[in-house]
Amino acid sequence: APLSSALPFPAAAASSVGLRALSSLASRLLGEGKGLGKAPRGGLALARCLPRTQVRPHMHHNHNPDGETIKVTFIDKDGDEHDIEAPVGANLLEIAHMNDVELEGACEGSLACSTCHVIVEDEDHYDLMEEPDDDENDMLDLAFGLTETSRLGCQVICKPELDGLRVRIPSATRNMAVDGFVPKPH
Repeated sequence: APLSSALPFPAAAASSVGLRALSSLASRLLGEGKGLGKAPRGGLALARCLPRTQVRPHMHHNHNPDGETIKVTFIDKDGDEHDIEAPVGANLLEIAHMNDVELEGACEGSLACSTCHVIVEDEDHYDLMEEPDDDENDMLDLAFGLTETSRLGCQVICKPELDGLRVRIPSATRNMAVDGFVPKPH
C-alpha cells in the first residue's frame, strides 16, 4: 500500500505545508516516543519516516516570583500602541492575551502555527534574543509579512535585557479560522 494510506492527513498536505513542519506537528500530536504502530502491509510507519522533535511545554510559564517586569509595546494592525508592564518569564503571546491585545495564537503556544507572528521593531533587541530554532523557523516560513526580525510571540520570553521591546503585529495572519474570529485567552 502507498505511504499516503498510512498518513492521518491528506497526502496533498505533505507537499503544501512542507515535510519538516508536518513532522513537527505530527510529533506534537502523537507525543514524544509514540508511534502509529504497524503500517498497512507493504507500507511504512509514519513514525519511522518522519523525524521527531521534542514537544515544547504549553504556555503558562512560571513567571518571575519577584514580580519583576519590563516595558513591552505592541503596535497593533491599526498602528495603535499598547504599552504594557510585562512579567519577566512570560512570553509575548501570554502577555498579549493577559492585556487584551489582539495577537491570535491559534495553536495556543504549542508551536504549530504562525498566527502569533510579531515583528521586532529594533534590531538591537532582536539581537539580544535567542536564535529561533528549526521548529520556529519552519512555522515562520508560513507567516504573513515575514521580515528579517520576525519571531513567533509564543517563543519570545521576556527577560530584563529586553526592557523597552517594541513589536509590531502584522496586518493579517494565515489561519484556517473564519475571518473575524477573535481568540479568547484561557
